[in-house]
Amino acid sequence: MISTEKIRNIAIIAHVDHGKTTLVDGLLKQAKTFRENEALMTAELIMDSNDQERERGITIVAKNTAVTYKDFKINIIDTPGHADFGGEVERTLNMADGALLLVDAQEGPMPQTKFVLKKAMETGIKIIVVINKIDKKDARIDYTINKISDLFLELATTEDQLDFPIIYCIGRDGKAWLELPQDTNLDTDFTPIFETITHHIPAPKINNNPFQMLITTLDWDSYKGKYAIGRVLSGNIKPGQEVNLIKGDKIEKSIIDKVFVSQGLKRIETDLGIAGDIIALTGIKNAGIGDTVSDISLKEALASIKLEEPTLSISLGANTSPFMGKEGKFLTSRQILERIEKELQTNIAMKFNILDDGSYVISGRGELHISVFLETLRREGFEISVGKPRVITKKIDGVEMEPVEELLVDIDNNFVGAVKSEVGKRKGMLIYQEEISASLTRLVFEITTRGLLGLRGVLMTLTKGTAIVSSTFIRYEPLGQQLQKLRKGVLIATAQGKATTYGIHAIQDKGPIFVNPADEVYEGMIIGINGREEDLEVNVCKEKALSNVRSVGEEGLLLTPPTIFSLEQCLDFLEDDELLEITPTKLRLRKKILSSTQRSREKKR
Repeated sequence: MISTEKIRNIAIIAHVDHGKTTLVDGLLKQAKTFRENEALMTAELIMDSNDQERERGITIVAKNTAVTYKDFKINIIDTPGHADFGGEVERTLNMADGALLLVDAQEGPMPQTKFVLKKAMETGIKIIVVINKIDKKDARIDYTINKISDLFLELATTEDQLDFPIIYCIGRDGKAWLELPQDTNLDTDFTPIFETITHHIPAPKINNNPFQMLITTLDWDSYKGKYAIGRVLSGNIKPGQEVNLIKGDKIEKSIIDKVFVSQGLKRIETDLGIAGDIIALTGIKNAGIGDTVSDISLKEALASIKLEEPTLSISLGANTSPFMGKEGKFLTSRQILERIEKELQTNIAMKFNILDDGSYVISGRGELHISVFLETLRREGFEISVGKPRVITKKIDGVEMEPVEELLVDIDNNFVGAVKSEVGKRKGMLIYQEEISASLTRLVFEITTRGLLGLRGVLMTLTKGTAIVSSTFIRYEPLGQQLQKLRKGVLIATAQGKATTYGIHAIQDKGPIFVNPADEVYEGMIIGINGREEDLEVNVCKEKALSNVRSVGEEGLLLTPPTIFSLEQCLDFLEDDELLEITPTKLRLRKKILSSTQRSREKKR
């Protein structure tokens, strides 16, 4: 049985795409977590286990694993790097005594690097800096170290946090050094990382109380039911032991069914969960994140997890289009409500309320946070309709305030003017500009969350998909003036049926079209963008009139390929009078009022 002194609990924190999950994969493999012939020895992104994480190339849900190095057990927590999933970062840092801060040698610290480091500093944990991708052609190692030092000076809460070790790394190749190597082709491995963790990160601090644990994560499977996961703050726990589940000022008695610890990616049943270790308990039916599990002699709850407030909300409800029920299996408001309530148990940064008119509103950290949940609903077979995302303001001393974010854009020098112009239209203010390399410029702006809505997609279009765009919340400011409408009008279908080549060809010079020939459309559905400010109603189902005069048939008409939006782009596109219909197979933009006659009446009122 391992002792508390030989346990190290460490989080891996980084900006998106700085190599965090790849580093964890390498640590797992080099610690001989898997057999040599096991498939996971050759797998990549082992920790990114769900489909969306693999497709988007980001970590969405924090996960913990464990490796053994010499006689130490190292619990590793892989956290999301995107600020939209800050709730995951905040709750999992409570389980750590230290963190590996991973920074790309070329890009240096990014907005989300600052965000995750600030959270780690606030918890008072020890930091090890890992400069990754030092073999990049444009690596700026001295610059990166200087910028990291500036961040530590700005964010440190205690003087000893300013003393941090630096490791140089090529995570993809499984190599690390304590000193910057002259030749990165030399043979080495991750031993410097393991050694620095065991020497620099302290053993878990425990007190002399009987068993206490704050539930940080929930998991579930059909065999064991609900798992309550957290770090044991004091005492030990055994299967069959009676405990108190403390929810605020309410106390429930429970019996622990089984106790599990992590070993690699697996949960291993154990007879004893010890102080300082990260464990999973079954048998606590009503466990929730932030609840305390303790010995029956203790009645007080542990300090719960402090979370940042949501900055964006979106209304959602059952699909009400003419195609309702054709593509999904969960269609009713009741089913949607049950699924939202289930999500709220584990997605603690998401908030939910029901308006007076009965519509549902979910609130989250940003567009990505919300769109990941909507995409999950879609893949599970739900049909829903959602409205335009809205920024959440709040009153401070009687003044209405709105969130402001730091926006960082890395772009080719050729696009600097276009990006500045676009951000300027949205009342963004340039804070500083610097050359990263001979061809690459970094622009840093301050811009309201309102101004950010839809901006990412526009910048990607402007820069031909080459921009690196990231942002993070910095503060609240008094609500500014209304932004001008940045989008043109739309093309609206006037009839239900199948789009025809002839119908599309007749209107494609008006602007980008969203549908293909033979796609099903309905009245009130948005099928393209108008080149002018106003909306235009069109019949995209129109057939060519038959005649005896020979002419070019439909097969001779040339069509421009349709514009296909992602879910995030659809959300960015919406105006106040529009909805997005989401089904397992389709994303359809539409007007809230489908009937042309009713829309005209509403305008006249």
